[in-house]
Formats: sequence, C-alpha cells, structure tokens
Amino acid sequence: MTPEFVTGFFTEAIKTGILLAAPMLAVGLITGILVSMFQAATQINEMTLVFVPKMLGVATALVFFFPWMLKIIVGFTQNLIQNLPLYIR
Repeated sequence: MTPEFVTGFFTEAIKTGILLAAPMLAVGLITGILVSMFQAATQINEMTLVFVPKMLGVATALVFFFPWMLKIIVGFTQNLIQNLPLYIR
C-alpha cells in the first residue's frame, strides 16, 4: 500500500460520505430558509419553530433517497471487498 493509494482511497470514501449526506443536508437547508422567510414575514421569532419542519423534511428526504443511497453504499462496499486482494499487496 503506497501513500498515494491510501490518500486516494480515503478521498473516495469522503466523496461517498458527502454524496450520501448531501440530499438530507440540502433539504434541511432549503426548509430552514423557507421557515426563516416565513418567520421574517410574520415577525414570529420562535427559535423552536424551525426544528419540526426540518426534522420532517429530512425524514422525508431520507425515505425518498434511501434506495439511491443504499445503491451507492453497496456499490462502494462491493468494490472494496472485490478489490481487497489487490489492496493487501
């Protein structure tokens, strides 16, 4: 295992992790912005008002994107296990 291989492998693992987290983070961001705009328009400054819509949005995104996320992580894991003999050398 060369340092370049280890760096490349961890870079690919981090990219996969970011790719898996991106849908939930994006939905949470968009929901937070929409709720903040609603709060600014109605002048309701309740801090806890943001949490419930964000939780519902992230849970919905997780249910919606879970098959795609599962396909990505299974592909990454299969690639890792199939190439394990090459990695050991």
